[in-house]
Amino acid sequence: MVTLGLLIPPSIMMIVYGISAQQSISRLFIAGIVPGLLIMGLFMGYVMIWSLLNRDAVPEAGPRLSFSEKLHRSRRLIPIILLIATVIGSIYGGFATPTEAATLGALGLSWITGTLSWQSLIGSLMAATRTSCMITAIILGAAFLSVGMAFLGIPTALAAWVAELGLSPAMLLVLLTLIYLVLGCFLEGASMIALTTSVALPMVVQAGFDPIWFGIYLIIVVEMAQLPPPVGFNLFVLHSMSGRDMWTVTKASMPFFGLLILGVVLLAAIPGMATFLPELMLSR
Repeated sequence: MVTLGLLIPPSIMMIVYGISAQQSISRLFIAGIVPGLLIMGLFMGYVMIWSLLNRDAVPEAGPRLSFSEKLHRSRRLIPIILLIATVIGSIYGGFATPTEAATLGALGLSWITGTLSWQSLIGSLMAATRTSCMITAIILGAAFLSVGMAFLGIPTALAAWVAELGLSPAMLLVLLTLIYLVLGCFLEGASMIALTTSVALPMVVQAGFDPIWFGIYLIIVVEMAQLPPPVGFNLFVLHSMSGRDMWTVTKASMPFFGLLILGVVLLAAIPGMATFLPELMLSR
């Protein structure tokens, strides 16, 4: 679910990549919808098959509810869905920028749920300031590193080295995936994106990949990289939520790791999943 949260907008990872790669954040938001739905479908399919094969481990079904009761129990979820639809709709319709849409959506949600107050507004502003400062510090550090590497000619040398290897576009993606999986053992996701985009993006563009498509690919791979230990950021989240020991959480997450690999393969085989909506957005 953490992975889906970074693919379905609004996504901090997309903002970090968009700033680092100088790509449209609105287009990235739109591009993540279909791949996010694809991975959601893969996860749901696996859970359904696992449940059919392990009926004894599945909790008993709850009582049947009427449609009105289902709506009543979904009263806290429906505003979230409306918020996502409003944010995406306003961006796609050209009525607001991502920042404006997110701000108005958050204020509207707080007003609907009755939590809008001066205290909550100030608390939200302080939390947003801390998050913005953290992201700015990461991007600033990455910018210094990028300038230093550019001055030393490291990106050019790496691009030349990859060109000398004679790798096909598919093998280049495999190599980058392996590199990110190794980096994920030591770095957090936003840091990985900010630190590596300036080096990896020229190589993938030269190989003929769309920068928007690569952004979606990169976010999925980075989230895959957050599963293996010793860092395993997503494993710690699941561990704290479930209360299970780390080995149990790791073993249970491995099938989903495989599904993420399948999602990356499908995205590489059908790049239009990530580029169709942004192209449609530009045509409008």
